[in-house]
Amino acid sequence: MNATKHLTAAVPDVGSAYEACQRLAASSYENFNVGSLFIKRRLRPHFYSVYAFCRLVDDLGDEVQGDRLGLLDRWEDELMLCYSASPRLIWFQALQRTIHEFDIPPEPFLRLIEANRQDQRDKDYDDFDALIEYCTFSATPVGHLVLYLYGYFSEQMAGYSDNTCIALQLTNFWQDVARDYKKGRIYIPRSDMAAFGVDPATIQNRNPTPEFQRLMQFQVDRTRELFRSGYELHHHLQRDFRLEFSAITAGGLSVLDAIEALEFDMLTVRPTVSRSTKIRIMLNIVARDLIGKTPVPASAFNSRSVR
Repeated sequence: MNATKHLTAAVPDVGSAYEACQRLAASSYENFNVGSLFIKRRLRPHFYSVYAFCRLVDDLGDEVQGDRLGLLDRWEDELMLCYSASPRLIWFQALQRTIHEFDIPPEPFLRLIEANRQDQRDKDYDDFDALIEYCTFSATPVGHLVLYLYGYFSEQMAGYSDNTCIALQLTNFWQDVARDYKKGRIYIPRSDMAAFGVDPATIQNRNPTPEFQRLMQFQVDRTRELFRSGYELHHHLQRDFRLEFSAITAGGLSVLDAIEALEFDMLTVRPTVSRSTKIRIMLNIVARDLIGKTPVPASAFNSRSVR
């Protein structure tokens, strides 16, 4: 997709704007579907509008050639029109309706824009705390937006959601170590790399040494713990959101399983989850819920080697 065209699109009616958001979601690869059948039909257009914002701001930060910071500034200007006037771009026409219907403040959107500005400045992170701080811009705002759409937003709910969103973001980082390196970024904390005896040349040469494998096992294990703590949220949810949240959690865990199945070699092969696995995950979640069991069992949060 040509990201520069995002800033020159014509404004249609709101119905067509939501359709444009849906087409964008359908054309994008994600670990789990944006338009999950667990999402109530009336909410799906709003999920598409939020997804379109998130997807396109990432494209502006990652894909476009030229003045990315300038384009992100213009993206922020367009966002703020949703709160004060009439936005000019097709996706924001839909987003404005979503913002007003669910009373969503600008902060989560602004933090996502800021995350992409940070990507232009910071290419690696000193330690895990610094990486987590970045995730409070790149990941946790998405969870807050979902909570607003379902009518669940509170500080307590956001705390649980934050752990899950950080875990999802870290999972994506571990899945895309090689891809991110091509973009000039390393999200594995420098202090962790030093502790395990791994240097950037290992990633550059796409050489999954034993040291690299141990490093990534450490990262995967700490990510599983974040998924485990974040899953406490499901106790507070009604059935439709509980199933969707469980599907998202199980989808993230399945990517970690795929990484483990490759023996932590995500340098030569990108770990992915097949369509059949996604379907199986969703069916298992429904089946467990119907018989009164926790949709994602406790064993799912464990390493494959200890199940």
